[in-house]
Amino acid sequence: MNYVILGIHSVLSIVLVILILLHSGAGGVSGIFGGGMSDTFSGTSVIQKNLTRATVAVATAFFITTILLVFVFTS
Repeated sequence: MNYVILGIHSVLSIVLVILILLHSGAGGVSGIFGGGMSDTFSGTSVIQKNLTRATVAVATAFFITTILLVFVFTS
């Protein structure tokens, strides 16, 4: 059980870093994958909103696995 949670936690950490880098805040990697195209439209694009939702979901899952790891490895 310990190693399953640790594996999920590791995958979530990598995915979270990738999602954060895809945001178009200060350049980021999103321009490589066509994220820079949303700059031509006014307002926030649907892609940016979905990227934000995915980032929040993965960050929440990462937080939950962090708490689980604390309880699993301290008991």
